[in-house]
Amino acid sequence: MSIENAIKDFINYCIFEKGLSDKTKDSYLNDLKVYQEFLSNRHIHDVERISSDDIKDFLKERSDTETTTIAHNLTVIKNFHTYLLKVNITKDNVSEFIERPKLRKSLPKTLSIEDIDKLLDIKLEREFDYRNKAMLELMYGTGLRVSEIVNLTVNDIDMTNCLIRVMGKGNKEREIPLGEYSIYYIQKYLEVRPSMLKKASCDKLFLNNHGQGMTRQGFFKNLKQILKEKGLNPEVSPHTLRHSFATHLVNRGADLRSIQEMLGHSDISTTKIYTRVSDDKVKQDYFEYHPRSHKEE
Repeated sequence: MSIENAIKDFINYCIFEKGLSDKTKDSYLNDLKVYQEFLSNRHIHDVERISSDDIKDFLKERSDTETTTIAHNLTVIKNFHTYLLKVNITKDNVSEFIERPKLRKSLPKTLSIEDIDKLLDIKLEREFDYRNKAMLELMYGTGLRVSEIVNLTVNDIDMTNCLIRVMGKGNKEREIPLGEYSIYYIQKYLEVRPSMLKKASCDKLFLNNHGQGMTRQGFFKNLKQILKEKGLNPEVSPHTLRHSFATHLVNRGADLRSIQEMLGHSDISTTKIYTRVSDDKVKQDYFEYHPRSHKEE
């Protein structure tokens, strides 16, 4: 089978069998097009002619690219060749024994509790202030992704049981407990929300100034403006609030499995990054808190 037709079959499989999102599908397709172009330059147009050496050479050619990008390239290529073997298009999986590049995991950026308090200190005057306050309290209070925040509907909030229902990655639904701050400011926002609807109807929880659902871009824009007003780091992103939510829970002794459930991580290893602290922090805590870290004169 030609590489071009094999890619088409694989992408269709990803869409209809695996249920991958449009964003993931586009990412897979982009990686495989780059891979196909590399093979074409080697006059390889049939999947049966691809060897493990071709894949290794492809990765070497991309050595100047970021490690995370190369790792993603290889993941897609491995998934592609695994599929070809699964449906008997090829007799062997030539990518099977190719090792992924080792990624250097860095600690996620977070805000201190003091900076969180500063960010959330929003004076409530206009309806948009109530919306921004409720959105940020909810994001920090639940660790939701920005895509999950903007897709919430008014029916996803269960005030009676103090829960929020979220549709996360892979169309997996989860329930997250709501704290008193989140509940209080969502209720305050819901009181002014009808005035934001204009003449249209919209079931999205958070509305923009046109009375329609808030977008990711709109959320980023509002956050940047608030950061500027508060004199906080302008590089803070919605994901920083998610990281801060998890880190502050870990620091106060929360169970890692509970945090995994709230964040919607499918693998506990993804959540474990929040348990890592720097050597300097370890030393600082030791010398500050251990009773025999200092010898008395």
